Amino acid sequence: MNVEIEKKYRLSDEQAEALRRRLSEVGAESCGEEFEENTLYAGPNLEQGNRVLRLRRVGGHAVLTFKERFESASLVKRQREDETRVEDADALASILDALGYRPALVYEKRRATWRVCGAEVVVDELPFGLFAEIEGEEDSIRQAETLLNLDDAEALHETYPHLTRQHGSKNGDRIEARFPPK
Repeated sequence: MNVEIEKKYRLSDEQAEALRRRLSEVGAESCGEEFEENTLYAGPNLEQGNRVLRLRRVGGHAVLTFKERFESASLVKRQREDETRVEDADALASILDALGYRPALVYEKRRATWRVCGAEVVVDELPFGLFAEIEGEEDSIRQAETLLNLDDAEALHETYPHLTRQHGSKNGDRIEARFPPK
């Protein structure tokens, strides 16, 4: 079992731009940008908010992830996270459907990733806002937070699925947060 440790922040446009500049100033290693489509499933043994089964499509590949949140009031979240790369996302979606798992929630995300202070720092754009996450050991998270001037940024306990339920639109049996078509 792997444990994910992260802290999330809501950003204004100005804060996101300042964070990108600061990442460049401190010499953070850029790991690139990606567009993601995240589909969360409902079905046996999945309680919304506590356990998540997610199929993430990124470029030409996909990743299946199981997450289980550990209860905590801390803004530094800890959760079980086990994932595996998937060769054929459509075949896996068909298998999940045959097993009784149904797409319940879909959200799109544009993600830029860096490494600094032994942590991964991402700036995420979702249809309902801009966010940053720092993932790593707690000491690395604190160091990166200070180095990147995020000490006063609004930290969030909510997950992207929770925010999608708040801000997304109903589409049949699913809630979706998608960018407008170009």
